[in-house]
Amino acid sequence: MKRLLGYFFQGLLYIAPLGITIFVLYKIFELLDGVFKPLLLTYLKINIPGLSLLIVFFLVALLGLLGQTIIARPIKRLVNHFINKAPLFKVIYTSIKDLLSAFVGKEKKFNQPVLVKVNLISDLEKLGFITQEDVSMLGIESEKVAVYFPHSYNFSGELFIVPAKQVKKLDAPPADVMKFIVSGGVANYNNQNNE
Repeated sequence: MKRLLGYFFQGLLYIAPLGITIFVLYKIFELLDGVFKPLLLTYLKINIPGLSLLIVFFLVALLGLLGQTIIARPIKRLVNHFINKAPLFKVIYTSIKDLLSAFVGKEKKFNQPVLVKVNLISDLEKLGFITQEDVSMLGIESEKVAVYFPHSYNFSGELFIVPAKQVKKLDAPPADVMKFIVSGGVANYNNQNNE
């Protein structure tokens, strides 16, 4: 019974944000419909079905714009000010921020999957992603590239500088290659895509 109750509360955590959002939007729609519909009928003698829904959409979009510009920017500036005051925290924060933006940001960095021969004797190869084609800024010879190797069953990885001639670019969707690596190679994404 205790486990079932735990599952119930876990389920509530999943549906509560969606349910609350739908409830709030419905109440705003009801309120606006109650205000605008009589005004339009009284003064303009017209009835436009769905006008309140359109108004709700634009009000929520306006709120999003205000939140992103007027509210979010000062908070970001404040957070960045405190981060700049703590050098060790700044290094950790910016590294994690850059890694996350490489996965989901506007400029995705993991867009070139590769197969790298990491052991010439045993022909051992690893899947990874080229992150830098030019590593000369590190004082490393020009025929090497930076390759990120994600770990399986984990959201971490290692960065290797390897000879470019040992790197074979793959003609595969980067997202599928990442899923394949993170799943430890057990996921069969070709079958899932064909369903």
